[in-house]
Amino acid sequence: MKASEIRDRFLKFFINRGHQVIASASLVPENDASVLFTTAGMQPLSPYLLGESHPAGNRLVSVQKCVRTVDIEAIGDKTHLTFFEMLGNWSLGDYFKTESINWSFELLTNPTEGFGLDPKRLYVTVFAGDNNAPCDEESSRQWQALGIPKSRIYFLPDNWWSPGDNGPCGPDTEIFYDLTDQGLGEMSLEEFKSADDKQHLVEVWNNVFMEYEKKDGQVIGRLKKKNVDTGAGLERLTAIIQKVDSVFETDLLAPLIEMARTLATKPDDRDLKIIVDHLRSAVFIIADGVSPSNTDRGYVLRRLIRRALVAAHHSQLKSGAFSSLALKIIDSQSPSYPNLKELSSLIINCLTEEEAKFSQTLKRGLKEFEKFASRGQIEAADVFLLYSSYGFPIELTLALAADRNLPVDKAGLKDKKEAHKKVSAVGVNKKFRGGLAGTDEKTINYHTATHLLQAALRQILGPEVYQRGSNITPDRLRFDFSHSQKLTDEQKQAVEKLVNQAIEANWPVKEIQMSKDDARSINALGIFNDKYGDQVKVYYIGEDLSSAWSKEFCGGPHASRTGQLGKFKIIKEESVADGVRRIKAILE
Repeated sequence: MKASEIRDRFLKFFINRGHQVIASASLVPENDASVLFTTAGMQPLSPYLLGESHPAGNRLVSVQKCVRTVDIEAIGDKTHLTFFEMLGNWSLGDYFKTESINWSFELLTNPTEGFGLDPKRLYVTVFAGDNNAPCDEESSRQWQALGIPKSRIYFLPDNWWSPGDNGPCGPDTEIFYDLTDQGLGEMSLEEFKSADDKQHLVEVWNNVFMEYEKKDGQVIGRLKKKNVDTGAGLERLTAIIQKVDSVFETDLLAPLIEMARTLATKPDDRDLKIIVDHLRSAVFIIADGVSPSNTDRGYVLRRLIRRALVAAHHSQLKSGAFSSLALKIIDSQSPSYPNLKELSSLIINCLTEEEAKFSQTLKRGLKEFEKFASRGQIEAADVFLLYSSYGFPIELTLALAADRNLPVDKAGLKDKKEAHKKVSAVGVNKKFRGGLAGTDEKTINYHTATHLLQAALRQILGPEVYQRGSNITPDRLRFDFSHSQKLTDEQKQAVEKLVNQAIEANWPVKEIQMSKDDARSINALGIFNDKYGDQVKVYYIGEDLSSAWSKEFCGGPHASRTGQLGKFKIIKEESVADGVRRIKAILE
């Protein structure tokens, strides 16, 4: 069964059980400055998990593109990826544990409608209980009713999902599959954990039961409506169904690995996996409007590209290999994500420019490396100086040292890495809190201001202007849009004037739900080429829909009237990629 069939079978299974398909959201979270990327299917659904009604109903299913870099050092093993597709289904105040567990089991094991996995190879974990909530005996009983022996059900205190300090939370039950040839059989808890660490088992599904609410880090009670949030990584599931040893051997990634191998003079297996994984992430991130930079999302993108280039340097990829691989990724993924094909020129240009910049970094760093190498040993301080002052990746320094048999102060390097990891973790924790932020008044006002800005830009520059990305904080907005030339002072002033006139008019901001076809017919702005999903929210600014100054579909929330925004002021306008400009603006 090919990955495309697995994706389609998953969606059909839940459609037949009353679920509505919703489209994958952008990798850049909308109206949420607390997270850099969409890391799970639940993030775009945050308002609905908190009680808002969803236009598609209370049973939903999706295939959501995700990026996670917290395990970036593990790329090259059997299961980890920085980009992946998350299969997920949700109940918003509808069914709960019994149906969710039953359907997960049925989908995994049913050979007709599902994937036909061997139920004798399944193991599950459930919540052990703590001061906040009792042991989840209900889930354990349900698994036993389906035929999972009690000896294969493990109670763990970590089986609890929470978005951070605030929001819905609750116990979860995780499903693991035995990958070994002979079968692991009955195991103690410690043996189970050991098998998991060795990747003899792999987690294939997680069902989260949101029945509690957390505030300021403390569980304060039960939710009025119980929700279910499930997730399964497409790539991991595909590896299991196709009976291959790792995600890189599936039909999703194996052709890319083989192409990379033919383009390398000195191919190294781990290098090839890093190149393919990181390039795939970069292609999707660029397509969703992010450009390489030294901060936030742009920094993550730059790091992914440069780590791939380091691996390419080590495996001696031929000239032009990066572009060839990127085009292969675009071709293979565009049936599910058509915007990749539409933006292929922008993606390739961005990667080519970053590769050229990195070649300059490489030259400068190599000169400094030669100075350190002449001493006969590479100190930990040398490694981090090359990294911090010259942008020379740590992995490249270590690879060069190994090629020359130069000793490295590994003890000192480990200490510095641990210190660096702790500092980075603080930033990561602030940036990945689960997607339930961004609802303060200032952020909401800036979100509404982006709608006014796009409408003004289209009036001044022409209808070819479309949003290519945005980032909103309580202090400013950043808006990327398609345009090939720098704005003149007169154009910027005209845009400011139009936005402020719209604010002074104190127009109402209204919401209506409709199908995508209807949204298209009224010229609402949005991405209409998603493969799945129909019902959308359209926010319009004006007295009525027909004469509205701005019409866009998005998830909200928004200010109730434009008059509450304050004065709009552009503070910077710049280029971020070929054919993409960026405006930074504030509300005074």
